[in-house]
Amino acid sequence: MANTRTRVQNGVERVKYGPLAQWIGFNLRMAQESTFQAFSHLSKEIGETPGRFAALTLIGRNPGISQTVLSRASGRDKSSLTPVLEGLVRRGLVARRRTDHDRRTYRLSLTAEGERTLGRLNKCAKRHERNLDRIIGARDRAKFLQILKKIAAEIG
Repeated sequence: MANTRTRVQNGVERVKYGPLAQWIGFNLRMAQESTFQAFSHLSKEIGETPGRFAALTLIGRNPGISQTVLSRASGRDKSSLTPVLEGLVRRGLVARRRTDHDRRTYRLSLTAEGERTLGRLNKCAKRHERNLDRIIGARDRAKFLQILKKIAAEIG
């Protein structure tokens, strides 16, 4: 019978990943989770979350964007984006207005408080990006981004 117990090294239980250790999808997910948690820690210092950062940035850069377009641009389905938007509206960071030609469609824009909050989040994001640049290296950054964008564009 094969040894099924995990090894303990320096007080930490080591896990056998098998083929997962070489699978791009698994490693991509692990890297995303690590970077998300690191940015979450930084943004928590100002009482915000990474999910709000993406929504505020896209709304700020695209005033009047619809919820449907925002959903596609952020890679989130409408059902997971709606509670985020409701929270942003409730907190006075985003204004949501119905369009005249289609009462089911909302147009989104930042409020003055939303712009201030986005400014604070941008400072956190810049600190986070500097850390990622340190890890990836300036020379490999452009190629790394190109590969990530290619995966996002072609996988589905």
